[in-house]
Amino acid sequence: MPLNPRLVKESFSAVEPVAAKAAGYFYGRLFTHCPHLRGMFPPGMEVQRDRLFTALTRVVWMLDSPEGLESYLAQLGRDHRKYGVSPDHYRAVGSALLATIRHFAAEIWTDEIEAAWTEAYAMAAQIMIDAAAGETTPAWWLAEVIDHEPRTRDISVLTLRPSERMDFVPGQYVTVQTARWPRVWRRFSIANAPRLDGTLRLHVRAVPGGWVSTALVRHTRIGDQLLLGPPVGTMTPPESDRDLLCVAGGTGLAPLKAVIEHVIASGDRPNIHLLFGVRRASDLYDMPDLVRMEAAFPWLRVVPVVSDDPGYDGMRGRLPDVVERFHSWADHEAYVCGPPAMVDETVRRLQLSGVPLARIHRDPMQSDPTAEPHGEERGLTGTARDVDGFLAGFESKT
Repeated sequence: MPLNPRLVKESFSAVEPVAAKAAGYFYGRLFTHCPHLRGMFPPGMEVQRDRLFTALTRVVWMLDSPEGLESYLAQLGRDHRKYGVSPDHYRAVGSALLATIRHFAAEIWTDEIEAAWTEAYAMAAQIMIDAAAGETTPAWWLAEVIDHEPRTRDISVLTLRPSERMDFVPGQYVTVQTARWPRVWRRFSIANAPRLDGTLRLHVRAVPGGWVSTALVRHTRIGDQLLLGPPVGTMTPPESDRDLLCVAGGTGLAPLKAVIEHVIASGDRPNIHLLFGVRRASDLYDMPDLVRMEAAFPWLRVVPVVSDDPGYDGMRGRLPDVVERFHSWADHEAYVCGPPAMVDETVRRLQLSGVPLARIHRDPMQSDPTAEPHGEERGLTGTARDVDGFLAGFESKT
């Protein structure tokens, strides 16, 4: 039968108010009928329940946008490979999901609604299965830590050498798993353009309760091995020759630095303004390297910005405010990455100043309400929620 998004959305609206209970019911049913699947998930399931429902919500409300939905589902399917997901797992999840929706939407449930959900899930699962089957790159890479440089009390820069070459585009990110936390994956941007030696750099900030980030900053040593998921992301170098504005908050610097490195190496000569914002001057963790880049490329201007340090004698203020202190950016290609509130406000201000939204490249994980910010681990609210899939494993912030 043809896909019926209206029936799916109407019935899902009855489940949304009890999302936490529905997610708990789903996993209870899944693990009761398929106990062997429990080992694919981390020990603590609280965050995973929340992420399941966030991903499901996105899929349901994208049913009327087939192109965007297919792209999203295909990426999930490719990424699920690192969890060892097979077609049988999709069938088990589909059975548990249908039982969950039926249970919580019982008052309005009909044969037509059941048929609509069956068709919608079958379509979604097939897209993910086909995308995974068609992928030729590794499901994950083993990488050795060849350098671990503490930059501040909470920030370290790690250099990794994958066991086999990983092709990526500047501005993309990878998921990382440490031996300290098996089955827990965390997203980090690659902070460099591709190198001849194949090495990658990550900028990592440890935050309270951050399992993976704390392990990487405080407990990881040179010679340790990490697992890396495939590179993902669309905040990639511009195809135009316009001048660039890059606005980076904290470790949101990482993907923008990779994009700038690529532009410098390309031989093009656009003017590049990099506004690098932090709260305290001591958080300007990458300034020596940025100063070297600026000295070697006269078209690059690096402007450090500090918001909460009265003793700092350089540019002070919030990044969205500082952006407005300069000349018009209307003819620029703009890149923005960092804490979600900063990204949203900066994008809004740029649009008001005349920069078309099509020329504002924001952190893809910030524009995705199911995703977490690059290089930062924050609680369990807002855009910090991450779902890289609702079938297996989970990419943690806690």
